[in-house]
Amino acid sequence: MKRNNRIKEKHIMDYLSIYIDDPKLNVWHLSILTAILGLGYRQGERKRIKVSRSKIMELSHVNTLPTYHKYFKQLQDLGYIKYKPSYHPGYKSEVRLCRKGLSQNI
Repeated sequence: MKRNNRIKEKHIMDYLSIYIDDPKLNVWHLSILTAILGLGYRQGERKRIKVSRSKIMELSHVNTLPTYHKYFKQLQDLGYIKYKPSYHPGYKSEVRLCRKGLSQNI
């Protein structure tokens, strides 16, 4: 395995450890966060991940908009993600993953 991939995988595991340890997060939160992490891994990004609602819903297996919006908003409110929407059809929105409880983002 390449060293670069090991570093990326370590960051993914760091994030997952934080998520798993929080009893406030349920299966829907974890599913959405895992989908975002997967997109970031595919893009080679760990800070600014380009996302679309449809792609997150597909990867997280969340099939209804109300469920998606409810839990995505809760993740923002809990400080796990920062969301920067794009209203331009040619540009994707951006999600920034944050380490909850720390003042610095990774």
